Amino acid sequence: MQNSVESLVNVLESYRGRDKVIRTLCYGSQLVGGVLASKNTHSSLGKSLLLLSAQLSQCRTTLRLFDDLSMLAYSSSYGLGATEKDCLLRWMSVLTNVADQLYYPCEHVAWAADAELIKTKSDKWWVLSTVLWGSSLFLSILRSLRLIQLLKRKVRKCQRSDSESREEVFAHKATLRRQIRAEVFSMLSSLADLSNAIHWMPPGFLWAGRFPPWLVGLMGTTSSLIGILQMSCSEQGA
Repeated sequence: MQNSVESLVNVLESYRGRDKVIRTLCYGSQLVGGVLASKNTHSSLGKSLLLLSAQLSQCRTTLRLFDDLSMLAYSSSYGLGATEKDCLLRWMSVLTNVADQLYYPCEHVAWAADAELIKTKSDKWWVLSTVLWGSSLFLSILRSLRLIQLLKRKVRKCQRSDSESREEVFAHKATLRRQIRAEVFSMLSSLADLSNAIHWMPPGFLWAGRFPPWLVGLMGTTSSLIGILQMSCSEQGA
């Protein structure tokens, strides 16, 4: 019990960990609140959970005001991906970084417009930020598919050499398969988020505006839980 509490405290003390917890609570509240509200439109608990979800979402938007520099540092360190051996992976990563970098200022303008800090309509800026987010997710899915393809090739080509024992070859294959599973989970997470991004697009685009609150919550909760699982696995691996 104490170890679980300490682990939770450690997660909450880091910005990324806290954001993942808030995100999970945000979408989880929307999922449960949406289900309750769909069964009973007068459910006070359902309405309260949906209001809580909206407040947590606003909290995350406000916290993202400080993410530009960290994103810029990451984009600068990656550059044009000179260390990436595969050309497709390199350019998909570069385009993803560009979309992510442009996303933040667009969202900031939309947030400032809603807060009446600047005199402009927020609608077009929210749409633009959603398009950039969706583009980043779509590119991430393509990147995961390409990585899975390359990793499967390595698994097939992985054969015992004179300098390697059978155990070393087996361990290498196991590592490659873990990487494949990680990319599959990343792709599922991005697909769940992309479904919500399309829902928040202007009406008339695919299924924009057609998701009930509980389905938005389900997609977001799925993505959030995968993110927490990946973070936990990476910490254990470290």
